[in-house]
Amino acid sequence: MKHFFSILFFTFAILSFPLNAKESTKIRLWEDVKGLKHEIAYLHYYPAKNTEDSESTPAVIICPGGSYHHLGLKNEGKTSALWFSNLGVASFVLEYRVAVWRRHYPAMMQDVQRAMQLLREQASSYNIDKNNIGLIGYSAGGHLVTWAAEFAERTDELEKMGISHSVSLKPNWIAPIYPVVSMQDDIYHHWSRKSLLNTKKPSQEQKNLFSLELQVSDTMPPVYLVACRDDDVVQFENSERLYSALIAKGADVTFKSYDEGGHGFGMVDNDFMKKEHWNEDLHQWLIEKGFLQK
Repeated sequence: MKHFFSILFFTFAILSFPLNAKESTKIRLWEDVKGLKHEIAYLHYYPAKNTEDSESTPAVIICPGGSYHHLGLKNEGKTSALWFSNLGVASFVLEYRVAVWRRHYPAMMQDVQRAMQLLREQASSYNIDKNNIGLIGYSAGGHLVTWAAEFAERTDELEKMGISHSVSLKPNWIAPIYPVVSMQDDIYHHWSRKSLLNTKKPSQEQKNLFSLELQVSDTMPPVYLVACRDDDVVQFENSERLYSALIAKGADVTFKSYDEGGHGFGMVDNDFMKKEHWNEDLHQWLIEKGFLQK
């Protein structure tokens, strides 16, 4: 049994292995906050390529998945950052706190709001447009970016920590990719719910609060939602329920669904990517919405 857990921990360590420092710059999220300086929470900054230093450069925060337990920093984080960087987008991979480090709610929510705060307040330091910062998230990361959009104005985790700010925490656009959405018993993703809430038996109030199909705000930014019907990890109905809730609220949402593709394809050079080129559809959507130039 001891050997089993050693292998298990090693696997998660590989999934959460630090990104190459030569390609990115690491930014500590809580560097100046008393009691949190040494928390495992960072932004890995990949500058936009082929662009002049300009405060009009768009930016994106990338939230890898991993069931709120670990993080797919390379297959969903680094690959996405390099893709966006090549499009002229300043890219920031969010290494948010997760259960493998014994961190649960509200740690990850605090991290994504802190990331948005820092980029908006320090936009000139990175030559980015503070009014053009999007969020893309995969699986549990998709839950996180949707939460960030829904609760940006209603619940501010930073104020609970005594951190003041003068900028909006709402992203300009979000892209939940094969996202965890619901915490309801019929379709929830077991590992994500347990890792987020640190319990196997959450209350119905907790289930409702973190079921994002029940929490869509009236001020949602544009949403680009992606999921596959054959997803055998996070049920496709998660995305269907989110889409229906967004439509009911009159949100600007595009739902790109595929019959085959499964879960976890990220932006790596795999068979699904070669067949569907899903990220190119996202690229065109960003242009159409005015977040990127042709």
